[in-house]
Amino acid sequence: MSQHHFKTEVSKLLELITHSLYSHKEIFLRELVSNASDALDKLRYLTVSDEAYKGIAFEPAIRVVLDRNAKTITIEDNGIGMDAKELEENLGTIARSGTRRFLENLPETERKASNLIGQFGVGFYSAFMVADKIEVTSQKALTDAAFVWTSDGKGEYAIDAAEHSSQGTEVRLHLNAEGEEYLSRWSTQSVLKKYSNHVAYPITLVSEETEYDDKGEKKGAARKEEVVNSASALWRRPKSELKNEDYIEFYKSFSSGFGGLEEEPLHWIHTHAEGTIEYTTLFFIPSKAPVDLYRADYKSGVKLYVKRVFITDDEKELLPVYLRFVRGVIDSEDLPLNVSREILQQNRVMTNIRQASVKKILGELADLATANPDKYAAFVAEFNRPLKEGLYSDYANREALLGLVRWKSTSEEAGAGGWTSFAEYKSRMKEGQKAIYYIAGGDEERLRKSPLLEMYRKQGIEVLVCGEEIDELVLSGLGPYEGLELKSVNRAGSESEFGAESPAEKEAASGSSDAVDKAKKALGEAVKDVRLSRRLAESPACVVVDSDDPSLQLRELMKQLGGGELPDVKPILELNGAHPIVKRLAAAGEAEAEDLAKVLLGQALLMEGAPLADPADFAARLNRLLG
Repeated sequence: MSQHHFKTEVSKLLELITHSLYSHKEIFLRELVSNASDALDKLRYLTVSDEAYKGIAFEPAIRVVLDRNAKTITIEDNGIGMDAKELEENLGTIARSGTRRFLENLPETERKASNLIGQFGVGFYSAFMVADKIEVTSQKALTDAAFVWTSDGKGEYAIDAAEHSSQGTEVRLHLNAEGEEYLSRWSTQSVLKKYSNHVAYPITLVSEETEYDDKGEKKGAARKEEVVNSASALWRRPKSELKNEDYIEFYKSFSSGFGGLEEEPLHWIHTHAEGTIEYTTLFFIPSKAPVDLYRADYKSGVKLYVKRVFITDDEKELLPVYLRFVRGVIDSEDLPLNVSREILQQNRVMTNIRQASVKKILGELADLATANPDKYAAFVAEFNRPLKEGLYSDYANREALLGLVRWKSTSEEAGAGGWTSFAEYKSRMKEGQKAIYYIAGGDEERLRKSPLLEMYRKQGIEVLVCGEEIDELVLSGLGPYEGLELKSVNRAGSESEFGAESPAEKEAASGSSDAVDKAKKALGEAVKDVRLSRRLAESPACVVVDSDDPSLQLRELMKQLGGGELPDVKPILELNGAHPIVKRLAAAGEAEAEDLAKVLLGQALLMEGAPLADPADFAARLNRLLG
């Protein structure tokens, strides 16, 4: 007997799974059937692509066997199987790349716990919710040796030699009190139809059923075997034959390998293309973002089939990275069955399918935005940021993405969820307005309070509020939108829409030249320039950058992205000539003027979310002024 200990974090995760992770314990059956289906997919592919496997007699099937006397339920498949090493790797280690982070973040997550299945490789372990012991007997294809993995889920597992008649895997659950309800044929059949009806292989349910005579009296027991699922590739069926319920059921069973999603999909896109290239695609937009959406090691959500033969679910090039939230199937008639990953990335057929699929997905999203704005707002709340990544990376589809990406706005007329598009912004622009204005860098709440917005609000000019880190990088590289320049309000020259100076502004300017001169002298090399501002209505000062300089936030973002530090940029301090503090600066002596100028600069930097070079000096000067 070979005895092993689970890793510490694995033991903790097992405890979480068995006590609190799943919202419905019946999910265990879906997970085990999904694993069996994956094993059949892998062997089916090898039997058509690898000479060594072509001689295997292979009729793919899944069996679920109920034994009321032994209180066991067994899930059998004749798929690829596992050897001793693979049993240890696959069942003795959970989520090798993300377990610890998952455990650290789990207490704070607000998502339904079942949304985390699959992302961390924990689907198999859901069986411990209904079993106090699990035995996994497996024989790898083209080998003669079989092994059995045994565990009670409490910290240890054993791997021993075993007997098995052919390749494949048999998972036997010794049910606890919580799991005994699944010894009922009706109960288990209901679960299989609910979650696994569209698994592409026949699922046979086997049980001993009591028979009754015409008078209703027991006359014995008979073995009943019946295929309980449709066993069809749903994506291959005509859309006219399918109901919404069919798509939803398929999504829930199909997506278990990509996170065990319990929510219904937000939207689906089913396409059959004929002509030069023939293929079928079925894509789903989840209603909630996958938990690994922003992880570098995210799992691809799209499976590739060739003539219904599974090829891969681990190819991230099937769709662009920014569409990594999409789940679904691509089934090609024209790719070779033995297509390799290297060939796949360079294959003309695959390139055409990918390009057409991207256009179809983006087109469907545009239709959804028009037909159902509330539903599209729900999509934006989850997936707006990945679309912004597309604006930055996918030039070929930039026009379509410009219509899909949404921004927060200072306008009270923004749509559902407070989102607006460039097109909607343009439709609300003041007569004669020549640019689209935005403010970026930092969180939305702080941006809305920025002094940079004061005069724009006063003059009724809408400003897009861009509170995500990626926004400034995306917007700074976009170029004009339908002839309208995109202007950041924290750049010099962006106040050109304010028209000619008012008499009050001219009066303030004439009396504030001394304040500007004293601030320049006091601040010296700390700033690029000091000038009077036309963008301030209430605050005494703000900082902006020159039109050709990267903003403070963009410099910080590039640093985080590993692009190295951009050249040091000195801010421009703008003063509100009508403000009492600026007037005080104009009349102040040299020492007080230095304190006022440096406090005004410090305040303006803090409002922009920039750090102070010397917080202690700032506090000392502020205290002197207050004293």
